[in-house]
Amino acid sequence: MKVILKTAVPKVGKAGQVVNVKPGFARNFLFPQGMATVADKGQMKALDARNARLSAQLADTKAAAEKVADVLNGQTLKIEGNVGAEQGKLFGAITSQDIADRIAKEFGQKVEKKDIALLQPIKRTGKYPIEVDIHRDVPIHMTVVVFDPNAIEEPKAEEAAVAAETAEPAKAEEAPAEEATEEVSE
Repeated sequence: MKVILKTAVPKVGKAGQVVNVKPGFARNFLFPQGMATVADKGQMKALDARNARLSAQLADTKAAAEKVADVLNGQTLKIEGNVGAEQGKLFGAITSQDIADRIAKEFGQKVEKKDIALLQPIKRTGKYPIEVDIHRDVPIHMTVVVFDPNAIEEPKAEEAAVAAETAEPAKAEEAPAEEATEEVSE
């Protein structure tokens, strides 16, 4: 089924593109979310008219988008999350707004939350590839790493405790071994 995308959809296409998708995906996901419309003759004419208007605007913004892409493309963005008792599951979620705020803070680039292509909010720790769609002709791919700040500290403390415990019994084992060798030699 041919549809016209209204917004960028990861692994499908960018806003304004005509793409082929399975009918069930279009009916059950794209249409209810308002991400696409059916590509009939009327919509195609409207798309052509809209593309003609946008081409002049996009030419002006392409240079600015390329500057932002030079800074952001391929970068890794680290976001700490509040992790619950269940390992790796976040209390809240990392949303497009959280990612946009972190990009502005770390890289000094203003990106709107609608430009960050996330199908669903991030609810677990790990690495997630994202796409920032600030311009149709300028792809920006980043990686978001969500981590638990407490998980990093705990293993170090546990390792120190285990090392201390293993060092003491080793010394205790060495002393009786020396005594045993002395007894045998007499």
